[in-house]
Amino acid sequence: MASLDAVVELIAGRFGRSEPRQRVGTYLRGLLAGLERKNGWTLAEHAGAVSPDGMQRLLRTADWDVDGVRDDLRGYVLDELGDDGSGVFVVDETGFVKKGVRSAGVQRQYTGTTGKIDNCQLGVFLAYASSRGRALIDRELYLPTSWTEDRERCARAGIPAEVGFATKPQLGIAMLERAHDAGVLTEWSWVSADEAYGQNPTFRAWLCERRIPFVLATRNDDMLTSPDGHRRQAKVLATIAGARDPDTGAAGWERRSIGAGAHGERVYDWTAVVLDTAGMPAGWGHWLLVRRQTEPGEGTTVRELAFYRCAAPATTPLRELVRVAGARWAIEECFQTAKNEAGLDHYQVRSFRAWYAHVTLAMLAAAYLAATRAAEHTRPAEKGDPQPAAAR
Repeated sequence: MASLDAVVELIAGRFGRSEPRQRVGTYLRGLLAGLERKNGWTLAEHAGAVSPDGMQRLLRTADWDVDGVRDDLRGYVLDELGDDGSGVFVVDETGFVKKGVRSAGVQRQYTGTTGKIDNCQLGVFLAYASSRGRALIDRELYLPTSWTEDRERCARAGIPAEVGFATKPQLGIAMLERAHDAGVLTEWSWVSADEAYGQNPTFRAWLCERRIPFVLATRNDDMLTSPDGHRRQAKVLATIAGARDPDTGAAGWERRSIGAGAHGERVYDWTAVVLDTAGMPAGWGHWLLVRRQTEPGEGTTVRELAFYRCAAPATTPLRELVRVAGARWAIEECFQTAKNEAGLDHYQVRSFRAWYAHVTLAMLAAAYLAATRAAEHTRPAEKGDPQPAAAR
């Protein structure tokens, strides 16, 4: 596992001058320090500077390739955490609550960060999760039409003239396309996302066209086509599936764990309902995956149902669909780690470019933590237990 100095060296070629090249190492170390807040002032103080000017210049105007560092970050994460057997790419967004109206993309809008409509910016992110660890690897700032239809306002926030409105699924596709072009997202990969993406036909079609399997959340009223041509809501298909064997439920539901959560093992009942394969790649299956949570104790009193659209090679077993559905929550852990430990949401900059600069460096800092944890976790297995001297 590379040291932080080696990570800084990895991105050194993205900096045209020595001053920002040196300062980025200081910035990353500040993000990883145990500071209560990690903004220009506190990072400057941590570095022994008398003002935040240097840190702010690094984000706003310094000559370095922010998107190039993003690409280096993605490669670093795949090198350190990549695993062909368990890797899943996850798309989701998170909110950055802000005051005022000058920060690029800010407006009153719903964010899951607070669970309500707030004055905030929204970032759409791509994470990579495997059995070795998880980390954020790409990002896009969502710009509402209240911004993109006001070019003077955009100019004041440094938003380039060529940047127009894009939906969150479109931003998700842009990030997946970069990963695909880089050769890390392939037909052997999986993609997962919540219902905002799962219900978007263009998002699903992009994945199908590239033969990339997916497990995407959807709503209970999503209209789905069965192989017999009938269209039914997802919740109706779930009822039909669960009624196949009312005595044992064996034909309809299978109990499986998706790993440990904050409150212990996450165990649910699962079933996969076969859907029409029109529009799917040759040799692929198409399913509605249903997750059922029941009340503790005997009986099958249903507490909650969740639904996922799935597409993958026809031989894909249920346990693999369940595994990918469970992996989607890894991005929430990425957000929590990046915000709590790497200052992802601590910035005090308003411009478009500065947002990307800070967020990219915070993601890199969080990825370094993830890679360090992965290395610590695997080191004993790699080295093995040392033999006693008498046995040598």
